[in-house]
Amino acid sequence: MVKHLSIHGYVQGVSFRYHFREQAQRLGISGWVRNLSDGSVEAMIAGSPASVEAMISWARVGPAAAQVERVEVSVAEGTFAGFELRPTL
Repeated sequence: MVKHLSIHGYVQGVSFRYHFREQAQRLGISGWVRNLSDGSVEAMIAGSPASVEAMISWARVGPAAAQVERVEVSVAEGTFAGFELRPTL
């Protein structure tokens, strides 16, 4: 299962991407995460349906310092080896 996430709110400057990667690695998720210039965070995640749903649930809360307003989720395609932090776009 592959999903694209667009995460909005106070999600930059709070180590969101690093915590996202740690959680993804714990869940066996592959893909990537990056900041966008509009202040949001974008991610592609791939894994078992249960792991992907757990990652989406985590993204709706984020790390302690984040204030997530909404997470937009869409079906995506792709294959990924591991999980990476990508540069801001």
